[in-house]
Amino acid sequence: MKEIVPPLPPFVHNQFETVRELFQRHVVPSYGRFDLAFSHGNGSYLFDVRGKRFLDLGGGIAVCALGHAHPEITQALVDQSRRLVHISNLYYHEPQGRLAQRIVSHLGAGKVFFSNSGGEANEGLFKLARKFGHDEGRFEILTAQNSFHGRTLAGIAATGQDKVKQGFEPMVAGFRHVPFNDLEAVRNALSPATVAILIEGIQGEGGITPATPDYLLGLRKLCDEHRLLLLMDGVQCGYFRSGRFQSFQRLLEGIPDASGFLPDGISMAKSLGAGFPIGAFWVREPYADLLGPGSHATTYGGTPLACAVALKVFEIVERDRLADNARQLGAWIQDQLLNLARAYPHVIRSVRGVGFMIGFELVAKEQIPAFVNQPQPASLQFVHRLHEAGLLTIPAGLQVIRLLPALNLARAQAEEGVAIVAQEIQRLAEGG
Repeated sequence: MKEIVPPLPPFVHNQFETVRELFQRHVVPSYGRFDLAFSHGNGSYLFDVRGKRFLDLGGGIAVCALGHAHPEITQALVDQSRRLVHISNLYYHEPQGRLAQRIVSHLGAGKVFFSNSGGEANEGLFKLARKFGHDEGRFEILTAQNSFHGRTLAGIAATGQDKVKQGFEPMVAGFRHVPFNDLEAVRNALSPATVAILIEGIQGEGGITPATPDYLLGLRKLCDEHRLLLLMDGVQCGYFRSGRFQSFQRLLEGIPDASGFLPDGISMAKSLGAGFPIGAFWVREPYADLLGPGSHATTYGGTPLACAVALKVFEIVERDRLADNARQLGAWIQDQLLNLARAYPHVIRSVRGVGFMIGFELVAKEQIPAFVNQPQPASLQFVHRLHEAGLLTIPAGLQVIRLLPALNLARAQAEEGVAIVAQEIQRLAEGG
């Protein structure tokens, strides 16, 4: 394929300090950033401005479904940008219709609304629920403890983690949190105002915790009995990361009487555009027309450019059978981590996950001599060690390390990543 972008400039000796100073002077400090500045990527590798190579098993927090600088995505961007980048949603265009059709084909009869992010997609689900229950005065949505549903005001109210709410009180009304995977707790929490239940199939920010089949099936039955909407946040755990399009499809495989299971609405984003910003929510057929003209809108959602990229991502994932790769290689990675947990139980407490959504939990910081006198939680300290060794992962909470690699991760790269993790675990076990 011909050269599409110009060659990269040579590295500048103090480029990291220059970049960091730009951020410190001009960028709102709302992120706790690592001392890394990246210049370019290739597949599952990223390169910082000093020239160091990193194996990326964090995937931009489950975003970079095809790694970095995938040539077919670049070509799709170039080709579509030569035709049409943006038109208002006052008009029709084929890429959005085709992308909606693709999503519906993986779920069931229904319709799709396109946004720019997962937070916006969840906002759409909140509005869907409010619209559904409005005439009866029902508005309350039950969510799970340790959940994460975005950073908007409604998103943090929906999120079952107190740390995201601090400083933004009073919370948007209409959300209550109950223990995850506890059907009886949900049943006991229902009130006359309850209109919907919203969960993640696999909690991501909460530490990689999958929903149990009984919980999912029980929620569907409960919602049917009480005329509630069952909503699922598939922003992180969706898009083939589990080995199926949405995590509930994988979690319910082989379960009797589960073949007809469907939520009433699903939010998605992250891997949907493999790095290009796009979000969406799907609504099941009986409720697909609840949000009629004038009830919900976006300026940039579902542009021709975004949809063309997302269609190309679908094409590559399905052509190259990347869901199978996530399933098979993810199982191998988990097996290797379980072996490490058995060998070093005084360092690794547990390993869990599905497909390419994997977490391993360290023991408490107080049990790791190298960590005990440091202010940072164990998860951050371990992630820093992995950075030094050339591996990118994502912390979750105080003790969990997440692996959210590209769906096209190769076996050799998985072996490289596991070897680095094993090396650092052994160092900790030996007191280093």
